[in-house]
Amino acid sequence: MRVIGLMSGTSYDAIDAAAADLRLVGDSVVLKPLGMVGEPYDEDLREALAAALPPAATTLAEVCRLDTLIGRAFAATAVRANAELCGGRAELVASHGQTVYHWVADGAARGTLQLGQPAWIAEATGLPVVADFRPRDIAAGGQGAPLVSLVDLLWLRGRPGTPVALNLGGIANLTAPDGTAFDTGPACALIDAAARGFSGGRLGYDAEGALAARGTVHEPLLERLSSDPYYALPAPKTTGKELFHLGSLRDALAGLGTLSAEDVIATLTLLTARTVADAVRSVAATEVVASGGGTRNPVLMALLAAELAGVPLRTSDELGLPAAAKEAYAFAVLGFLTAHGLPGTVPASTGARHPSVLGSVTPGRAGWTVPPAAERGPVRLVLG
Repeated sequence: MRVIGLMSGTSYDAIDAAAADLRLVGDSVVLKPLGMVGEPYDEDLREALAAALPPAATTLAEVCRLDTLIGRAFAATAVRANAELCGGRAELVASHGQTVYHWVADGAARGTLQLGQPAWIAEATGLPVVADFRPRDIAAGGQGAPLVSLVDLLWLRGRPGTPVALNLGGIANLTAPDGTAFDTGPACALIDAAARGFSGGRLGYDAEGALAARGTVHEPLLERLSSDPYYALPAPKTTGKELFHLGSLRDALAGLGTLSAEDVIATLTLLTARTVADAVRSVAATEVVASGGGTRNPVLMALLAAELAGVPLRTSDELGLPAAAKEAYAFAVLGFLTAHGLPGTVPASTGARHPSVLGSVTPGRAGWTVPPAAERGPVRLVLG
C-alpha cells in the first residue's frame, strides 16, 4: 500500500509529507521510503495559529477557522506529495494534524486536540484519510503520546544494547526497548519562543544555533528552569506548549535583571541538552538515535553529546530514515496499521489499559475499501 504521512509538530513551522510503500511480510512491516516534501505554513496562518495557542485566549470561531485553514494547507501538501513522490498513485493519507492543545491534569491525559479537518484532504486528493490518532489511546487511559513509540520499537528491535529513539521537536520524547516512552520536556519549544520574543517575531528559531553559540549560560536562570516539577514526574508522562511557552520563560526571568537574547538562548539550549540526557540515563541507554528539527541545531547536538558522556549519539539518517521526515514516516506506518485493523499503540509506552487501533477514517471519492485484516501485528520494521 502506498501511503502518505502528514505531520506538523509542536514548532508549527511547516507541514512535512513523507511517502512510503508499505507491506506486511511475515512478522515484519516493510517500508520503502519514497521521499519527502515540506511546505512552510503561510505566514498569516502561522501567526494566527501562534496567537490562538495557550496561554492565549481564543474563540470557537477562531478554532473553526484554523481547523479549516490548516486542513486546506495539509490538503495542498498531500496533493503535492502524491504528484511528486507517488506519481499520483497513493492509496491512503495518514494525517497527524496540528496539535493545539494537550490536556493533562494530575499526571493523566484527559484530552487532546489536533486541528486540520481531514475532509479537506480527502476532497483534494480523492483518497481515504486516517486522522485523529491520539484520542483513542487517551480514551483507553493512555497519554496519547508518544505515538511514534510503536514504530521506534519495531525499527530498533535487534540492535545491540539498549538503543533509545529520541525526537527533538518542539517537545522532546524518547522510546526505550522495554517500551518505556515519555516526553522529556522542551526540545526547541523554549528556544523558539525566546528567539521570537527577543526579535519581536522577526526570528522563528535559532538558526544553526547561532544565538546560543554567542551566549553564555546564566546559571541562576538554568537553576530556575531545571526545577520545574515536570522533570521529576515518573513515566509515562506527556507535556506541551501548555506548560513550556514564552509566558513561562518570562516568569522564570523575573527578578534576574536584563539578560541578552544570546545568554537566554544559550541557557535554554543547555537546559534541553541536560534534561534530555538525564532522561536518557534514566533508561540506561547505550545508544541514542535522534531525529526531528533539533538535530539541525549543531550547538544543541554538541551539548547533548557532551551531556551524554560517552553514550553514542547519531541521527536516524545513519539508519536509513531521514531525521527531518521520521515522524511523517511513522504516521504513515500508523495509518497503514489502522487500515489493516492492527493496533498502533504499546501500553507500556503510553500507559493505556490495552493496545488500540488508532484514528478515524474519512472515506475518499471511491469510499473506503478495507484491506483484509491481518492475523497479527508486526514485530519489526524493515527498510526495503
